[in-house]
Amino acid sequence: MLRSFLMLAAFFGFTGVALGAFAAHGLKNRLSADYLAIFHTGVTYQLVHALAILALAVLSVHLPGRLVAWSGGLFAAGILLFSGSLYLLTLSGLGKLGIITPIGGLCFLAGWLCLGLAAWRLG
Repeated sequence: MLRSFLMLAAFFGFTGVALGAFAAHGLKNRLSADYLAIFHTGVTYQLVHALAILALAVLSVHLPGRLVAWSGGLFAAGILLFSGSLYLLTLSGLGKLGIITPIGGLCFLAGWLCLGLAAWRLG
């Protein structure tokens, strides 16, 4: 789990920084201020949860178990669904993609809940 989480954290961290730079330099004259803010929200949530996955990588060495694994998987799914839908929505203009965003948000919440339950089980 350590290697998988480290690779996920590196991938999402790298792409989060790259997408943030792309938005700041490549999209600022192409998207409305509202769409840029939406894109930035996706980047922010991606980077925060990339760091959370990095923390889970370290935690998984000391606290192996399903809840920690589920937490990392849910964070990754949340990034793909939440942030990914915001990126696609802003770049394509298809407002219907916004229906996917709350599912990603629920993945984030479930991931944090799994982490909390793992902590609770420590006694």
